Amino acid sequence: MKFGVGQSVLRTEDPRFLKGSGRYVADIAPPDLSYGFVLRSPHAHARIKAIDVTAALAAPGVLLILTGKDADAEKIGILPATPPIAFGGPAKAFMALHQVLARGTVRHVGDPVAFIVAETTHQARDASELIKVDYEPLPAVIVTDAAAKPGAPLVWDGAPDNIWYALERGNKAEADAAFRNAPHVVKLRIHNNRIAANSMETRTALGEFDAARRRSTLHTSSQMPHKVRAGLAGAVFREPEMNFRVVAPDVGGGFGMKGGVYPEDAMVVWAARKLCRPVMWAAERSEGLQSDSQARDCISVASLALDAKGKILGLKIETDFAQGAYLTASAGVPSGLGSLAYTNCYDVPAAHVLYRHVYTNTVPMGPYRGAGKPEAVYLMERLMDTAARELKMDPAELRRKNYIKPASVPYKTPFTAVHDSANYEAVMDKALRAADYEGFAPRRKESLRNGKLRGRGIAYFMEIAAPFNDRMEIRFDENGTVTIVSGTHNHGQGHETVYAQMLVEWLGLDFHSIRMIQGDTDQVGFGRGTYGSRSMTIGGSALKHASEVMIEKAKKMAGHVLEAAPGDIQFKEGKLTVVGTDKSIALVDLAKRAFAPVGWPADLGIGLEAVGTFTPTRSNFPNGCHVCEVEVDPDTGKVEIVRFTAVDDSGVIINPLLFEGQIHGGIAQGIGQALMENVEFDPVSGQLLSGSFQDYAMPKADDMPNFNLEELGDFCKSNPIGVKGAGESGTVGAPPAIIGAIVDALKDYGVTDIAMPATAARVWAAMQGGKAKAA
Repeated sequence: MKFGVGQSVLRTEDPRFLKGSGRYVADIAPPDLSYGFVLRSPHAHARIKAIDVTAALAAPGVLLILTGKDADAEKIGILPATPPIAFGGPAKAFMALHQVLARGTVRHVGDPVAFIVAETTHQARDASELIKVDYEPLPAVIVTDAAAKPGAPLVWDGAPDNIWYALERGNKAEADAAFRNAPHVVKLRIHNNRIAANSMETRTALGEFDAARRRSTLHTSSQMPHKVRAGLAGAVFREPEMNFRVVAPDVGGGFGMKGGVYPEDAMVVWAARKLCRPVMWAAERSEGLQSDSQARDCISVASLALDAKGKILGLKIETDFAQGAYLTASAGVPSGLGSLAYTNCYDVPAAHVLYRHVYTNTVPMGPYRGAGKPEAVYLMERLMDTAARELKMDPAELRRKNYIKPASVPYKTPFTAVHDSANYEAVMDKALRAADYEGFAPRRKESLRNGKLRGRGIAYFMEIAAPFNDRMEIRFDENGTVTIVSGTHNHGQGHETVYAQMLVEWLGLDFHSIRMIQGDTDQVGFGRGTYGSRSMTIGGSALKHASEVMIEKAKKMAGHVLEAAPGDIQFKEGKLTVVGTDKSIALVDLAKRAFAPVGWPADLGIGLEAVGTFTPTRSNFPNGCHVCEVEVDPDTGKVEIVRFTAVDDSGVIINPLLFEGQIHGGIAQGIGQALMENVEFDPVSGQLLSGSFQDYAMPKADDMPNFNLEELGDFCKSNPIGVKGAGESGTVGAPPAIIGAIVDALKDYGVTDIAMPATAARVWAAMQGGKAKAA
C-alpha cells in the first residue's frame, strides 16, 4: 500500500526545516519580550559569603535580578528527581536535589548563582559582570574513582563517602562459585568516558504570565512537556498543574539530555511572573557544556570466567557511576537500566554486579542516547574480545559459542531481564557475510603495503527499550481530515510521517489528510514524551489501539447509515461494508456525516474520534551486530574508519528510510565517543577544560565512512505491531566495534586495550608504550 507500513516515505517534516520554517523556542517573539542571563559559579566548590547586586540593578536596561536569597524569601522549591527505590534501590538515600539558584554553596563550575533580566541579552550579560560575589573556596572532589575514597572532600554533608546509593544485582555466591574453579579468567578495568549531548538546538526557555488568569506558560526545548509541567507545578512552585501550560514546539535534538525540568525553565517562569512580561533565556554553546546534563563517566572493574573451550561460566562487575553535584530528573536511569544489560545477549549462568552512585563537584549526570546500555555492552564486549585473544579464538566464534539460543526463550538472565527472542547467531552471520569477514586478510595486507595498520572489530549488542505506557488520540475533523494527538514527542524521529503511515495502513486514510499535534499540555491530554526508544513500540501500539476503538465505533455508526446490525459490518481498506452485500460507506464519509447538526442519533455522539493506550508488560530487546575496520597511521596514530557494517533486529520496520536514519545517527554518536568526544575537567580545580568546540571535538561528515546497513527483523511478541526500538541501537554497538578494531590493528605492538576516546595522541602513545615494553 502506497504510504503504508514498510514504505520508505520521505519525512513530511523535512521541507519546513530545510527551508528555515521550523518554529523553535527562540523563534517565538511575543510583544515586550525581555531576556535573561545566568551568572554561574567559577568555582567547583565554594561557600557564598555575600552577593551584592546593587551596581548591576542600576545598569542600563536591567529589569530584575534574582538570587538564592530571593528563592528562599519567595519559597521557590527545588527540582524533582526520581528516588532510587524506583530502580530497585533503597527507600532512603540522600537526594542531592538541584536548586533553581544556589543557596549558600556552589557545587560545580557553572552552578547558577544569579539570574539577570534586561531589555537585551547583551545588557543582561554586561550587568552580570557588575555583580559582586564573595566566595570562600572549599575542597572539591572531581575524579569519579576518587569520590568514595577515605578522606575525599564531601560534596554534601548528608552523603557519607559521597555515595548516593549502592545496589547489587544477581547472586554473589553463585558468581563466586563459578570463578572458584574456572580454567580461565579475564579481568579488565574500563572507564567509559564522560560525554555531552550537544544537541543542534541549545536549551532554550521562554516564560510568559497571564496576570488576569494567574497562569504561566513555558515554551521549552523539551522531550517531555507533561513531565516538565508536573515538576514545575509540584516541586518548584507548589501549585496545581492547571496553573501551568508547557509547550515544546519544534525541538532540535534531545538525546535524553532534554528530559526534565532545568533551573532555567523555572527562572524564566518565575521572572515572567514578577515582571508580568515574557522572559527568554537561550544557552550559548559554552554555557550548555557546563549546565546541560552530561553522561557515561563510569568506572568498572570486571571479570569473566570461562571454561577451557570458551563457554562463559560467570561474570563479576563493580562499577562506580558519577552523578555530578546534583541529581537530574532521571539520574538513576543509566545505572538502573544498564545494570540489567551487562550479560548482553549471552548465556551467563552466574553473575553479580555491585554498583555505586557517587557525587562529585562536576556537572550533573543523566541519560544520553542508550542510557546505561552503551556502558554495559561496551564492558561485556571488551571482555569478550580479551577472552578471545587470550584463548586464541576467533572473536565471532567465541560469541557464537555463548549466545542465548532461540530454543531457550523466554530466557531470564541473572539480572532478571527476560529475552523474548534470540535470533543473535543469524544476525551475526548476516553481518559477517555483509562485511566480507573472510576477506579481511587481503585487505589487511593491502593496507600494510600502503603504510597503514588495519584492524577489525566485531561487537554484538542488546538494547532494552520502550518503557512505560502512553496515550494517543485520533480525531476526524468535519471535512474528513484527521488529527493525531500524540503523547510522544517528535524531535527528529519522524513521528509525523510514521504515525500517518500507520493510519494509512490500518484505517485506509489519505496520507496527505493527516496531521499531528504534540508537545502542548493544553492540547495533548497526557503524554510521557519520547526517550528510551519507546515511540514506535508504545506510541505506535497505542495508536493501533485507538484505530481499533475507532473501527468499532464506526461499525455502530455504519449500522445506522446502512441499516444493518453492527455485527454485520466489515471494515477493510477504509470502507465499512454490510457483509454479503454491496452496501458500503467510506470511513471518511461516515465521519463527515457524524457531524450532522440534526438527524444524527444522540447515542452515536458527535463526530468520530478515539483514544488508545498501550501498557507494555515488559521491555523489548533490539539487538544487532556491528563489524568495523579501521586503518591506523603508525606515524601519527590517526584512526580512519574504512568499513562499517551493521545488521539490526528491530522487529517490524515501519519506514526503512527513517529507520536507517536513526541507525546512522546512533553510529555517528558512537563514533564520536569512541574516537574524539570527551568532557575533561582539571582534576584539582574542577575547571572545565573542554568548554567549547575548540576543545570538545565533535564528529563531522568526513569522519564517517559509508555505512553498510541491513536488517534481519524478528517479530516482537510483546506488542501488537511487532516493532522493537531503534533510536539508540547504533550508539550501543559502535564503540566496542571501533575500539576492538583499533586494538586489533595495534596487536603487533602489544596493545591489548585502549581507553576512549582513542584520539591520535592516545593511539600513538599506546604504540610507543608497546614498543618500549617489547624492547
